[in-house]
Amino acid sequence: MSVRQEDSSEADQRTGLGPTVRRAATVVILGSTMSFLDATIVNVALRTLAADLRTSLDAIQWVVTAYLLAVAAVIPISGWAARRFGARRTFVAAVVLFTVASALCALAQSSGQLIAFRALQGIGGGLIMPVGQIILARAAGPARLPRVMAVVGVPVVLAPVFGPFAGGVLLDWAQWQWIFLINLPVGAAAALASLRLLSRDEPQASAPLDLPGLVSVCVSMVALTYGLGEMGRDPSATAVLALVAGVSLLGVFVAHSLRAAHPLFDIRLYRDQVFRAASLSSFLLSMGMYAGMVLMPLFFQSVHDTDDLTTAALLVPSSAGAAIATQLSGRATERFGGGRTVFYGALLGVAGGVPFVLIGANTPYPVIATAMLISGAGAGLSVMPAMTTAFRALSPDQIGHAAPQLNMVQRLGGSIATAVLVAVLQNGMDSHEPTQAGTMSAFTVTFGWVLGAAVLAAWTALVLARAQRREPPRVDAPAPAPQSRA
Repeated sequence: MSVRQEDSSEADQRTGLGPTVRRAATVVILGSTMSFLDATIVNVALRTLAADLRTSLDAIQWVVTAYLLAVAAVIPISGWAARRFGARRTFVAAVVLFTVASALCALAQSSGQLIAFRALQGIGGGLIMPVGQIILARAAGPARLPRVMAVVGVPVVLAPVFGPFAGGVLLDWAQWQWIFLINLPVGAAAALASLRLLSRDEPQASAPLDLPGLVSVCVSMVALTYGLGEMGRDPSATAVLALVAGVSLLGVFVAHSLRAAHPLFDIRLYRDQVFRAASLSSFLLSMGMYAGMVLMPLFFQSVHDTDDLTTAALLVPSSAGAAIATQLSGRATERFGGGRTVFYGALLGVAGGVPFVLIGANTPYPVIATAMLISGAGAGLSVMPAMTTAFRALSPDQIGHAAPQLNMVQRLGGSIATAVLVAVLQNGMDSHEPTQAGTMSAFTVTFGWVLGAAVLAAWTALVLARAQRREPPRVDAPAPAPQSRA
C-alpha cells in the first residue's frame, strides 16, 4: 500500500467517512447552503420589496409563502423522483431549476412575477435537501449516516444566523435583485460539482405517482393558506369559500389515500397517538418559528426605522439562540425524552413570547434581545425533538412514509403563519395612524396572535409528553437531519 493510500485510510478512520461519502457530502452541503441562505435572506427584504414593487406587506408576504408552499408540495414526490429518474439526475435538475428561478426572480418587474418565480424556486429548493439525503444515505450506509447528517446539518444551523446578515449587506450595498443573483455562481458550482463528484445511479422501478392525491393536497394547502390569510386581513365571502374548498379537498385527499393502492401519504400513521401529537406539535412550533423570522425584521424596520444592515445585526440573538439550542436538543432528548424536551422548548417559546405583547416603541434593545434569545432557544430545543419523537413511535418500514409528511406539515405551518400574521399586521397598520405609536399597536396585536400559537404549541407538547409516557417507543430510530428553517 502506498503512503498516499495509507494517509487516506487513516483519514477515513479518523472521520469515519470514505472519499465517496466526503464527495457526496460536499455536493449536498453546497446545494443546501444555497437554498437555505436564500430563504432566510428574503425575510429581511420584505419591506424593501414592498416599496420597490409598489405593493402592500400582506401581498408581498406571498414571496415567502409561495416558496414554502412549493417546497411542501414537492417534498412528497422527492423519493419517487429519485427512484424514477435517478438521485444524481434529480439533484442536478433541482439545483439548475433553483438557479434559473433565482435569475428570473432578479428580473421580476412586479410582485406577481416575483411570487410566481419564487414558487418555481421553491420547487427546486424543496427537492435539493430530501434528494441530497437519499444520496448520502446510499453512500454512507446506516452505520455512518448519523455522523454524515450531523455534518450536513451545519448549514441548516448557520443559515438563520448568516442569512439575514448577508441579506442586510446586499440590500445595503446593492439593489434587492442581488439577493437572488448571488445564487447564480453558487448554483453553477453546485451543478458542476454534482456532475463531477456524484456517482452515477440508474433509475429504479417505482410505484406510479399518486397524482390525484398530490393535486388534491397541494390545492388544499393553497386554498387553506389563502383563506386563513384573507380572514386575518378582511373576512369576506371569498375567504370563506377558499376555506370551505380547502377543507373539502383535504377530506377528498384523506378518503382517496385510504382507498388508493399506492397513496402519496400513509394516512393510517396518524392512528398512533404519539405520531399524531408530534405532528400537531411540529405544525404549531413551525408557525411560531416562521412568525418570528418574518415579523422581527418588519418590527425593527417599521417601528424603529432601521436600515437593512442594522436590522440583520439586531436579529442575531434569535438565530444564535436557535442554533445553540438545536445543538443541545439531541442530548436533551436522550436525557429527558423527546416529549418532555419538546414541552420544555415550547415553554421557552411562551416565555420568550410574553415580553413582545408588553414592550413599547421605547423598550431598550437588551430587553428585546433577551426575549429573542429565549424564543429562538425554544424553537431550537423543540422542533427537531418533535420530529425525532414522531419517528421513534413508528416501525422502521413506516419511517419512509412519515418523513415527507412531517416535513410538509412544518412548511404548511410556516406558510399559514406567514400569511395570517402579516395580514393581521397589515390590517392593524391600516386601522391606525401612520405613526410610531400606531405601528407599535399593530405589532402588539400581532405578537398577541404569536403568543396564542405558542401557548397552543405548549399544550400539544404536553399532550405529546403524556402520550409518549403511556406508549414506549417501538424503535430506536436515529434523529432526522435538521431541516430548513425557511
